[in-house]
Amino acid sequence: MQNIQDVFNRIQESKKETRSIKLLYKDALESSGEYREIAEKLEQLRARKKQLEGIAWEEAGSRDKFETTKLDLKQDREMLSDLALSTLMKGETVKVVDQDNNEYEPLFSVRFKKANVIS
Repeated sequence: MQNIQDVFNRIQESKKETRSIKLLYKDALESSGEYREIAEKLEQLRARKKQLEGIAWEEAGSRDKFETTKLDLKQDREMLSDLALSTLMKGETVKVVDQDNNEYEPLFSVRFKKANVIS
């Protein structure tokens, strides 16, 4: 079995390597005049797209309701995760069923973030 620190170190090295490759890629693109022209056109089109989306939201008149519903959905997902973890920690089986009688079981994952250690 591999050591968790060795795997973490390998991931960190791979991240560094992908960053350096991305920088080389971006430098190659930036040196291309045609790429810069297309990028400028793309920015203009994005700005126009934003304008059209804004007009559509105004016509629909439901932007606030959309944002509220989106926030509620995020909060409900967090609550569902908390409840599933609590239920699992009690030793109980965790599953939910949708309207079509499809069963869902939880999928847990572990992520690491840098610890806030003051040196």
